[in-house]
Amino acid sequence: MTGWFSSLVLRELRLAVRVGGGALIGVLFFLAVVTVVPFGIGPDLNLLSRIGPAILWIGALLSTLLGLDRLFQADRDDGALDLILMAGRPLELVVLAKCLAHWLATGLPLVLAAPVLAVFLNLDPVAIGAVTLTLLVGTPALTLIGAIGAALTVPLRRGGLLLAVLVVPLAIPVLIFGVSAADAAISEPMPFLTPFLILCALTLISAVVGPAASAAALRFAAD
Repeated sequence: MTGWFSSLVLRELRLAVRVGGGALIGVLFFLAVVTVVPFGIGPDLNLLSRIGPAILWIGALLSTLLGLDRLFQADRDDGALDLILMAGRPLELVVLAKCLAHWLATGLPLVLAAPVLAVFLNLDPVAIGAVTLTLLVGTPALTLIGAIGAALTVPLRRGGLLLAVLVVPLAIPVLIFGVSAADAAISEPMPFLTPFLILCALTLISAVVGPAASAAALRFAAD
């Protein structure tokens, strides 16, 4: 990792801490989603344990969307984005650094909170471990895909809703294979490794396509 790359990651992390509440708001929203669903479906513990991985994944997706609109918007507002574009650094790596910092500040706390929230959904230890592992592998893909929507909506003042409309359809494959892998760990006949490896592949593809598409959108927005 080059010096400027690590410096940019540290800058983004410091800004996330200074702005305050990013990780906490995401975890609180995650908690709200997980606790509201049982009130809607009733006190059926078997049903909760069966759909628990899906609830956790949907909660993680919605919580990830919360702070994505500020991924590039804050830099555009204070002029830092223009300086980044003129600095001559590979914009794809700049986007990757910002996505890494964003995931560390908002995605990783969701992964760490998942085992605690899984207890509310009556998941057994194997299911808790499986859903936590799939979230650890899959949430970076949600951030990288979300960066595309954040870059496309950066010229807009209030593009949060449009960002969600753009990102959710692209995140469906990650959601499908994340939930499938977590369910496979609970249901014995279903293989865990196949959907888990596809989830890993989706994250790797997102790490290539996400920064490239986001950089292209940022260059277009700057013209």
